[in-house]
Amino acid sequence: MTHARRFWLTTLAAALAMPALAFAQGKGEIRIAHVYSKTGPLEAYGKQTATGFVMGLEYATGGTMTVAGKKLVVIEKDDQGKPDVGKSLLAAAYGDDKADIAVGPTSSGVALALLPVAEEYKKILLVEPAVADSITGDKWNRYIFRTGRNSSQDAISNAVALDKKDTVIATLAQDYAFGRDGVKAFKDAIKTAKIVHEEYLPTNTTDFTAGAQRLIDKLKDQPGRKVIFVIWAGAGNPFKIADLDLKRYGIEIATGGNILPAMAAYKNFPGMEGATYYYFGIPKNPVNEWLVANHYKQFKNPPDFFTAGGMSAAIAVVEALKKTAGDANTEKLIKTMEGMSFETPKGKMTFRADDHQAMQSMYHFRIKVDPAFAWGVPELVREIKPEEMNVPIRNKR
Repeated sequence: MTHARRFWLTTLAAALAMPALAFAQGKGEIRIAHVYSKTGPLEAYGKQTATGFVMGLEYATGGTMTVAGKKLVVIEKDDQGKPDVGKSLLAAAYGDDKADIAVGPTSSGVALALLPVAEEYKKILLVEPAVADSITGDKWNRYIFRTGRNSSQDAISNAVALDKKDTVIATLAQDYAFGRDGVKAFKDAIKTAKIVHEEYLPTNTTDFTAGAQRLIDKLKDQPGRKVIFVIWAGAGNPFKIADLDLKRYGIEIATGGNILPAMAAYKNFPGMEGATYYYFGIPKNPVNEWLVANHYKQFKNPPDFFTAGGMSAAIAVVEALKKTAGDANTEKLIKTMEGMSFETPKGKMTFRADDHQAMQSMYHFRIKVDPAFAWGVPELVREIKPEEMNVPIRNKR
């Protein structure tokens, strides 16, 4: 066969294939990878995020699961809470599954392993709900956005509740990115109170006696109000430290919000103050009303902490795709999402252009014991608006 004839046949075959290809692309779909802890120590958080994400897609697309005529396809990946597993799953999602955008993960340790993968494949990773500041801080790259709150937002809002004159604080946290970034941000946010000790324990700690004793020894002889501020996620119950009769030394416990099962322990601390990212009874807006009503309808119980986060991430993805008319091109999405505002169960969130962190409200609460609920109920003291929080920009952009 002559070279000219081979070229002509190849060109003809390509021309014949083109209408089908154009049709497939025009009809098209947008592929979203969701990498999260379906199993592992943060399984409870991961499952809530996954539920919220699907509900959020349903809400934001009006039940059609399409944007600009393109079907949204969610590819779920279980990172098991392991950084190396998450890393290979995200690479497979971008490379083999041809995911246009990824969402997740649950653990901050996994998130830090995923950031370079997003940069390598030049695809967006929307972080939800991993919290460590370094994700949108020194480990950040331009492909990273986050709807989840960061350690600084947690810390600044909790400082609003605790940073008082004549208050002495010791911290108890897990010894990994979430705990260490959380304590660092909390220390940065405290201006008036005095921090006298930091206690870090392994993530799988079940016996808190030794750590509690060190905390008591540092606090017991201090003058003024004495507080142990707890930053903890997943398994283990750090509130067991109360069993060491902290009241005898005039020591209080304070902490941020958590999932409802974890907040069962809060019933033992009526009047305890802190700040939370979300509690279903606090925000008053149409998105939250929809979430609460539909969650009760589907699951016979209220949406939890990370359900709201998953929904917020889904709304962010859909809003961005609506603005690009269904074009999932990464550069177009980055340009669209920088500075973008969108309505969530927590009200308005805005992606800060500098580091792509979602600016959002937090809620100062006081725990009330209500026999109708199996958990300590966080009653709103006040909403802390994004503009009230001077959340540091920690990246090197």
